[in-house]
Amino acid sequence: WERRLLLGPGDPLWREAEAALVGDRSGFAGPWFLGVHNPPLRMAIVGAAHIAQALAPMARLAGYDVIVIDPREAFASPARFPGFRLSHDWPDAALSAYGLDGRTAVVTLTHDAKLDDPAIRTALRSGVFYLGSLGSTRTHASRVARLAAAGFDAGEIARIHGPVGADIGARAPAEIAVSILAQVTERLRRPQTRPGQGQAFDDRHDAPGPVPQGAG
Repeated sequence: WERRLLLGPGDPLWREAEAALVGDRSGFAGPWFLGVHNPPLRMAIVGAAHIAQALAPMARLAGYDVIVIDPREAFASPARFPGFRLSHDWPDAALSAYGLDGRTAVVTLTHDAKLDDPAIRTALRSGVFYLGSLGSTRTHASRVARLAAAGFDAGEIARIHGPVGADIGARAPAEIAVSILAQVTERLRRPQTRPGQGQAFDDRHDAPGPVPQGAG
């Protein structure tokens, strides 16, 4: 086998190599075999609400290594998320320990500024390929104002998919999870697309719900 170094966009193989990396697909490009060895896909879900219970297994099936972050141990419990990695640290600390990179998606689902905002600020300072935040249009407008006051510029704030999820008319938690994973997938596979406004969910879908029965 002969190996060659791609020197930049002017290389005839550049476009094929870029498409192979985005698609996570090894294969031939003319006489050359492109072997793709990407880091694993990862998803950090901040907020262990009902939507997270549906999203976590869906994301795992789609090939993501999933962590659920929520300092409220009654919500982020092994009983509610069997087999998933859990963190009860504050979201910014948990995300920093997790390590954020260009193969990581971050989704915030708490609808609680004191939990969501630290996670969003940490994600915006990183190279995550996707950042989405649950909430109504009004909730997102308030979030944008807080981020601007914290010193983030319009370009940085525009990285947020808010309200989160593809606009497919989702209402139930599992449907909203489908819409989120669809939007994450589009951003991963079509990185040239820009974040935009997703589906504006009514505020009643943002609430975490009652504390699970029997939780400590």
